[in-house]
Amino acid sequence: MKKQALGLTLIFCLSIIFLNPSPEVGAQADSFYKGKTITVVIGSTAGGFYDRWARLFARYMGKYIPGQPEFVAQNMPGAGSVIAANHVFNVAKPDGLTVVMPLNSIYVDQVVGRSQVHFDLRKFRWIGSPSIEPSVMYMRADAPYKSIEDIIKAKEAPKCGGTGTASSDFILSRVLEDLVGAKINSILGYPGGSEIDLAVEKGEVICRTHSMSAHFGREPFDTWHKKGFDRHIMQTTRKRDARAPDVPTIQEIFERHKVPDNNVRVARILLAAGEFGRPMLVTPGTPDERIRILRDAYMKVLNDPKARDEAKRSRMDIEPTSGEDLESLVKEIFDSPQEVIERVKKILGK
Repeated sequence: MKKQALGLTLIFCLSIIFLNPSPEVGAQADSFYKGKTITVVIGSTAGGFYDRWARLFARYMGKYIPGQPEFVAQNMPGAGSVIAANHVFNVAKPDGLTVVMPLNSIYVDQVVGRSQVHFDLRKFRWIGSPSIEPSVMYMRADAPYKSIEDIIKAKEAPKCGGTGTASSDFILSRVLEDLVGAKINSILGYPGGSEIDLAVEKGEVICRTHSMSAHFGREPFDTWHKKGFDRHIMQTTRKRDARAPDVPTIQEIFERHKVPDNNVRVARILLAAGEFGRPMLVTPGTPDERIRILRDAYMKVLNDPKARDEAKRSRMDIEPTSGEDLESLVKEIFDSPQEVIERVKKILGK
């Protein structure tokens, strides 16, 4: 009886330990980030909306992470943010201390199998995105193109700037050329969007495609609109955005030109960047508990009154997507039928 009682006592004590871990055990789980620094690698140059979002998260996320780590933002532009993604995938340790914010169209470079890609987006862990980002194509107002139809009929293709083969500029130009015959001369290699806008002002290029929120949320566009410097050719939203009610959607253009449904489906994959928004990813192999902590802190920032007020003042729209949903979107794209992938490769010239 004494042995039986002793055994029951031991089981009871063990159950208490496992069900109610000691403060020291809990503290160990929560103290990893204490005294640490988290680096946010930004796949574009300073000044743009990717940079603004990254620095906003860098200012507020530490507040919601146990141990309250410091954050630093590091710009690593180039090759449409492929350089940044390669770095975090292959160089950064899988410890939850390095995250990356690449261009939202970076998945395209992997889909088509470009040689410079040394990462797998399916292996990254996705933290979240603050907003959905449809795009708008703008043109200098003094250019002889007032519509997609003008581009189709033109003897000389307009020069549009882009950062690389994963940029929204390049992707949309290939979609328009292949599906409706609107040829665009893509001038690639700019380190970031701000540099393209400057090139437009100088006349090096005359057009660009980028996010709706940036175009209607900052300079130089506010001044451009007041002076009538640019015109808007099309938008990638499914219905017209309130900020551009007189600008046709790509769906309207497809309907006008009677683009077959199967080609429209291919275009939706190519233009899925807007659904990714401005995503944050963390190194593959990062422990699940740290991913949970980062995701939780990320969403808390987007509900923080001060952070929301700062975003509102900068006209940065908040319409968040969870990391789980972003990972589902990645899976959906890469699980597309092979014939769809081959069609995507053909459109992008791969």
